[in-house]
Amino acid sequence: MGIELLAPLDLAFWHLESDAHPMHLGALAVFSPGDRPAPGPDDLLELLGTRAAAIPRLRMRVRDVLLPVGGAAWSVDKDFDVHRHVKRVHLPETQTAGEAEAGFMAAATRLAGELMEQPLRRGLPPWQMYVIGGAPDGSFAVLVKLHHALADGMRAVAIGAGIFDEIASVAGRARPGPAAGRGRPVPPRSWMPGPRQVAGLALGRIEDLGRAFGVGASLVRASRLDLRGATALSASSSGTRRLATADLDLESVQRIRRVAGGTSNDVLLAVVAGALRRWMLERGEPLPGADPRALVPVSRRRPGGAATGNRLSAYLLGLPVSEPDPWERLRAVRDAMDRNKSAGPLRGAGAVAVLADQLPSLAHRFGAPLAGNAARMLFDVLVTSVPLPRSALSLGGCPLRALYPMAPLARGQSLAVALTTYGGTVRIGLVADGKALPDLERLGRCAEEEVAELLALLPVSSTP
Repeated sequence: MGIELLAPLDLAFWHLESDAHPMHLGALAVFSPGDRPAPGPDDLLELLGTRAAAIPRLRMRVRDVLLPVGGAAWSVDKDFDVHRHVKRVHLPETQTAGEAEAGFMAAATRLAGELMEQPLRRGLPPWQMYVIGGAPDGSFAVLVKLHHALADGMRAVAIGAGIFDEIASVAGRARPGPAAGRGRPVPPRSWMPGPRQVAGLALGRIEDLGRAFGVGASLVRASRLDLRGATALSASSSGTRRLATADLDLESVQRIRRVAGGTSNDVLLAVVAGALRRWMLERGEPLPGADPRALVPVSRRRPGGAATGNRLSAYLLGLPVSEPDPWERLRAVRDAMDRNKSAGPLRGAGAVAVLADQLPSLAHRFGAPLAGNAARMLFDVLVTSVPLPRSALSLGGCPLRALYPMAPLARGQSLAVALTTYGGTVRIGLVADGKALPDLERLGRCAEEEVAELLALLPVSSTP
């Protein structure tokens, strides 16, 4: 059986990590008691552990290899123990006694921030799940951490979905029967590529290198050597993490989109820009001389393609925080995203992940710190959208009420924004450096206020 090497981009994420900059994705899922009694804490841990252990990818760890030099590979952890990865954590009683739902969420979010600070232990499969209980009404939360080397956002959703009742049930019924796989015999194929395959591989490699050269040139042109306009978004890292959440009504976002044109994602990016403007002005911070840049990841994953590894590119987008008019901000975002889409996700400085795919393993091993420190020269904030299944989900019979995605922080940056839609609501997960942005909750409220103002400015004829 051959080994599975980490793809270049996965290797980059693995080596970009440091104690102050853990490179794991996260999600805070909140569950409500269902019609039947919720599982007890021990039963819930057992359920999570059983389902996580049944996901083959979660049994894999990273190990170094001799070739290629500087490379690494996935291997099954022969001493895998799911109890190392699934744990229960308690909220202090003083934070939950007598508090309502909002109090539990605030306390759970604070605790999740502390847990997100901690890098995943190397030498073990790079993931962790925490059950957070203690809500007066019996609600509980599950914090999931997956290393970015293990999966990108879309793949992380697919892996994490295996813990839900519906997906776990379908997976159990999908085991092939004795007749599965039978059919017409397939003639053996030579392991040696034919002349046409060799020519195709060579041409593809030339195209990849040409594309990487173009991205590299765009990267140099887009880099900013003068960072005097930097704000709290690019403060020095303290290694601490603070989380906050926000909820936007999906129907309101779609009403705005129907009037403004473009996509719902354009509206959400404009909401992020408007929220940053409000937040900066409220805290007495001068608006930057140049609009902050957002790195907006784009999936390159194709249906039926490889299930593992990161398949990413990205767009660069100037967030128009200097524009006072909300509708003009939205127009500017829509026009900029239209230009990005016309150029395609494989061109421009935002496609830095495409460049990383072309570098040798040794370059990632020794060049990761340099690349990490250069991130602030390219962008100021990460804004990513993560798709969720549209069906209703549950765990142990307890309905999923909300799920907030969490993105990692790049070096030299203080804020990452992740969005997803579930149950008619856009959920926003904010991850920040705890000392640079101690008022992160206010930024979440600014996003909600931005949507309210856009709605208030809709033409009368467009209101229901």
